[in-house]
Amino acid sequence: MDGFSAELCESIRLTIELAILTTTILLIVGTPLAWWLARSKTMLAQVVGTVVMLPLVLPQTALGFCLLMLLGPHGPGGALASFWGARSLAFTFAGIVVGSVLSGLPLVVQQIQNAFIAMGDRPLEVAATLRASPLRAFFTVALPLARPNFITAGLLGFANTIGTFGAVLIIGGNIPGRTKVVSAFLIDYVQASRWREASWLAGGMLVFSLAVILTVTTINTCSRRSSR
Repeated sequence: MDGFSAELCESIRLTIELAILTTTILLIVGTPLAWWLARSKTMLAQVVGTVVMLPLVLPQTALGFCLLMLLGPHGPGGALASFWGARSLAFTFAGIVVGSVLSGLPLVVQQIQNAFIAMGDRPLEVAATLRASPLRAFFTVALPLARPNFITAGLLGFANTIGTFGAVLIIGGNIPGRTKVVSAFLIDYVQASRWREASWLAGGMLVFSLAVILTVTTINTCSRRSSR
C-alpha cells in the first residue's frame, strides 16, 4: 500500500504539472485566437471557430486516436521528434500536453471570445481617438475589460486538464511516472475492486470540481455586479 500510495502521489504531481503547463499554453494561444475570432467576419474565421470547438462534441477516444496517428512514429510528430533522437511524441509527457491543450482549447477560447464580443467596438474607438495603437489598445483596454473571463477560462482549462481521461490515455499510454494522470487511477481502482480507494479519489475529484464551479459562479456574479 505504501508503494502504491507513492505512485499515486507521483501521479498527482504529474497531473498538477500538466494542468499548470496546459493552462499557460491555453491562455497564450487562446487569447489571440479568441480576439481574431471575435473581430473577424470572414468565412475563414467561421471555419477555424468550428474546428476549435470540435473537441467539445468529438469523443475523447477519437481525439486521442487522431493525435496518436499525428504524433506517432509515422506522423508529423515522429518527424519532429527525430530531431532530438526520439521516435515519436506519442507516449510522452509532450504528447499528453498536446492532447490536454486540444481538449481544453474550446472552453478557454469560448470564454475569452465571449468577453471580447460583449465589449463591443466603443472602448477601442475611444482608445483610437486618444491615438492609442491597436496593439496598445488591446493590452490597455481589451485585456483589462476581459479580466474576469480570463480568470474563468484559466480555471476551466485547469479543471478540464485535471479531469480529462480518454484522449490523454490513448496518446499517453498510461505509463506510471511519465504519462499516468490521476483520473487513470480511478479506473485502476475500479478494475481491481478497490472500492474504498476509488470512493476517496472520486470524492476528492468531486470536491475539486464543485470548488471550481463555485469559484467561476462567484467571479461571474461579482463581474455582473461591478458592471452595473
